[in-house]
Amino acid sequence: MKFQLDEPQGGNSISRHDAQTVWVNGQAHARSVLVPWQGEVQAWDVQRLEDLGEQHFAQILALKPELVVFGSGAKLRFVHPRLYRALIDARIGMDTMDTAAACRTYNVLASEGRSVLAALLIPG
Repeated sequence: MKFQLDEPQGGNSISRHDAQTVWVNGQAHARSVLVPWQGEVQAWDVQRLEDLGEQHFAQILALKPELVVFGSGAKLRFVHPRLYRALIDARIGMDTMDTAAACRTYNVLASEGRSVLAALLIPG
C-alpha cells in the first residue's frame, strides 16, 4: 500500500492557537489577522469586537473569499449584520464562532480547496 501526504490545497494552514496568538504556516501572529486560503496573512487592525466597523469587512471583501469564518475570541460573540452588509450583498457567507472553532473549521475548508478566509479577533 502506498501512502501519500495530503497537503492543504489552499496553501495556508493554522497550526496552533491560544488566547493571544495564532500560528499560520508556523509563523506566530499576536494581533488580529485575516488568513486567506492562499496568499499572505494580513494584519487586521482591530482588537475588540466593539471596535469593528464596516471598513474592517471591506478589507475582507477585497480578498474575494466565498466564505468567511469569523473567530470572535474566547467566547462566541456576534457582529451586527449592518457591519458586514457588503459581504451579504456580494453573496459571501459568514459564520461566527469562537476562535478555536474558527481555526479548526478554516483548516478543514481550506484543505478541501475552498476559497475560505479566517478573520480572527485577537485581543491586544
